Amino acid sequence: MHTAYITHNDCLLHDTGAVHPECARRLTAINDRLITSTLYDFLQHIDAPEVTDEQLLRVHQQDFINYVFKSIPEEGHHYLDPDTIVSPASGQAAKRAAGAVVKAVDLVMAGDIKNAFCAIRPPGHHAEKDMSMGFCVFNNIAVGAAHAMAVYGLKRIAIIDFDVHHGNGTEDIFVNDERVLMCSVFQHPFYPNTPLLDNDRIISMPLAATAKSKEFRDAINNQCLPALHDFKPEMIFISAGFDAHRDDDMSGVSLEDADYQWITEQILEIAKQYANERIVSSLEGGYEIHSLARCVEKHIRTLMNLHY
Repeated sequence: MHTAYITHNDCLLHDTGAVHPECARRLTAINDRLITSTLYDFLQHIDAPEVTDEQLLRVHQQDFINYVFKSIPEEGHHYLDPDTIVSPASGQAAKRAAGAVVKAVDLVMAGDIKNAFCAIRPPGHHAEKDMSMGFCVFNNIAVGAAHAMAVYGLKRIAIIDFDVHHGNGTEDIFVNDERVLMCSVFQHPFYPNTPLLDNDRIISMPLAATAKSKEFRDAINNQCLPALHDFKPEMIFISAGFDAHRDDDMSGVSLEDADYQWITEQILEIAKQYANERIVSSLEGGYEIHSLARCVEKHIRTLMNLHY
């Protein structure tokens, strides 16, 4: 059992309303798929702990953290931004989501597991230092990466974001941190419409709305993988969004199930070469629950090094 599956029932209680695409059905569909595929019993199941204030403060401002928790309503819904809805249990869910990635780091660094997948919500990669947005409350992957650097002294962290939306929040948090390489492939122009950066550590790979597998794989092969080889990361984090799938109407990009297996294989090979196989993957987008569940299964199966 070298792959951990980290989640918590509190993540199911984050209620975004009857028609919001970021809903609890996303996690139940993944869970059901893992059970029917027989992978479930071969994963190390871990309950996500709550993130601590110290861990959040490494990437978020205190005033912002206070604002989020003061905004949690006693009943009904509250909008942190036009897309980001919180309800009475959302504070606990957000604590578990960020805490899951921290726990994954601890397990991987202890050598208890090789890698982990965090099945969590709310997602995180749009959350900036001082702002929730795009369904995201706190930046879960950034909290975990900062924990790896602060507690374990890692000097080279790679974050690979293949959600169809640009990981603007993660970029905002780490843009000036020389220890972090971020590779982000996303539809452009598209939400959140942030300016494109591209330098030695911020590798932006914009895709046209008409992009399919070839364009996606070419971007990874020509830009992301060379940067990773040059950087030689000590640990790899994945912002794993599955909303670029052809069945997901959240975007125009049309990826196939096999593309998510393929990119996971590429990341796994980099991790084997440079990072002692250390990978922490965290769920971001993916809103068509059938394709989401299938692609997460492929992603986890590949992390487990199981062959079809």
